[in-house]
Amino acid sequence: MSLRVVVLTSSRRGTASHHLPTLVGSPHYACVQVILVDGTAAKPKGHLMRKLRKVLRIGPLGALIGYRMRKWYGADVERLASIHDLGPLCASLSIPIATTPAINHVRTMELMREANADIGISLGNGYIGSKVFNAPRSGMLNIHHELLPEFQNAQSVIWQLYMGSDTTGYTIHRIDKHIDTGAIVRQERVPISFQSTLAATVSHTMVALLDRSALGLRQVLEDLDAELAAAKPQGKGRTWTTPSFCQFLRILSNYKRLRDRVQG
Repeated sequence: MSLRVVVLTSSRRGTASHHLPTLVGSPHYACVQVILVDGTAAKPKGHLMRKLRKVLRIGPLGALIGYRMRKWYGADVERLASIHDLGPLCASLSIPIATTPAINHVRTMELMREANADIGISLGNGYIGSKVFNAPRSGMLNIHHELLPEFQNAQSVIWQLYMGSDTTGYTIHRIDKHIDTGAIVRQERVPISFQSTLAATVSHTMVALLDRSALGLRQVLEDLDAELAAAKPQGKGRTWTTPSFCQFLRILSNYKRLRDRVQG
């Protein structure tokens, strides 16, 4: 009997839409359900206050930079990778899709149990509570498109550039009660794809990361028991957020220096 895999995602055009064509067709597991968070539930208490505190921490220019960068990780990647809408994609792959009002809603747990999930995969979600990640028999895995534990909660690529690195990567890890802190199942380094602009560098590298992490996830699911048994706890990590204006200037400066060095 093959492993029953359930995918949880908060995006109609994101990592799940990119990964599903790579994940289907295995004799060892089956994607039996996709759960799409439609965001119809009320925002949790304190949501606006947390956003305000973040703006105060990074400054208004940092908030503006964060807003402008969304396109680099969203629409630009969708275009480059030809990412399609999740609904028609699931129909073409014969994978049932259901919606839930919020990630940690009781409906999410019900759908996990109704699907008789052996393992849950989080692709493009926020914080997942223990009642959700413990619903599948073997828990849940997340793909973080950065290296852990050094870049917890970090946007891909930009913080590597901030640190003067020309390499990024992805990490497949178990989900626990904190963000990006669970035991590491698989990790792979991926070179940053330097382009003529920082925006293009981020989006092209994101496509490379998505391609590699899709293959990595399939390999993990092909031999899940052994992969989970070999998972290694993370050491002390460092958390990141949207860059401030001063941090962005350093990112931009390092990008230009590294691009010129790599491209000769």
